[in-house]
Amino acid sequence: MPVINKEHKDRLFSFLFGSGERKEWTMSLYNAVNGTSHTDAEEIQFTTIQNAIYMGMKNDLSFTLFYVMNIYEQQSTFNPNMPVRQLMYAGKLYDKYIHMNSLNIYGKRAVRLPIPRLVVFYNGTEGNEDTILKLSDAFSPDQDIAESDIEVRVRMININYGQNPALMKACRPLEEYAWFIEQIRENKINMDIEAAVDKAIDDMPEDYVIKPLLLENRVEVKDMCLTEYNEAETMKLFKEEGREEGEDRLGKLISLLLAGGRTSDAQRAAASKEVRAALYQEFNII
Repeated sequence: MPVINKEHKDRLFSFLFGSGERKEWTMSLYNAVNGTSHTDAEEIQFTTIQNAIYMGMKNDLSFTLFYVMNIYEQQSTFNPNMPVRQLMYAGKLYDKYIHMNSLNIYGKRAVRLPIPRLVVFYNGTEGNEDTILKLSDAFSPDQDIAESDIEVRVRMININYGQNPALMKACRPLEEYAWFIEQIRENKINMDIEAAVDKAIDDMPEDYVIKPLLLENRVEVKDMCLTEYNEAETMKLFKEEGREEGEDRLGKLISLLLAGGRTSDAQRAAASKEVRAALYQEFNII
């Protein structure tokens, strides 16, 4: 049975596509996104940031392949700040790459670095279409400087079931994952999240390639789905409360709590001013 890292709670997306035991699924996803047909999955080298918290965030999935640094994130809520987050991930990964390969960035010769490809797989319900998110959209329009010296582009792909049929056809595990999430969403209308996940697993067609893995790891899969669901609900509360209290302050608190696995505290903080006050003091957030 695959071993799930208990210190870093994976999203289901990361669990499916970020394992050395299932590199062929990662390769399938890479090929679908890039329109390629590579077959040697052993060329994949995972670089996902695990067992660490970086700026209050965790990296979902990253890997190098054919001198391309792929940084993939899965989001169930629309986040226009993904370019700055991806920039932070890329900086950390480049730093690691430079040290691992003993590259001299102070020398006279230009070092050779893998090309970054930044992708967000979006399966929220806000109806966002495929788009390119840009770091420059966050810059103040009041500045006199016409052009920034830094730009980051993140490709956001809608992976809700029924969207992007060509992409789904090219990556069977991704299409099955999309079906699974859609079933959970529909089931959750009439039952709690754990029952919704159980029913989605049981109702999954027998020929789905991801079904044996989900059955074998049913408890862990439910835990991953529950964690992600709680995070999504917390972010909804955060948006509502943040308008009154200041999104920067509350956002920092919520990020720290979620990064530390304190989902229940994050929910309580988003809903209660008293709880927030105590946590602001605990984390020394002024």
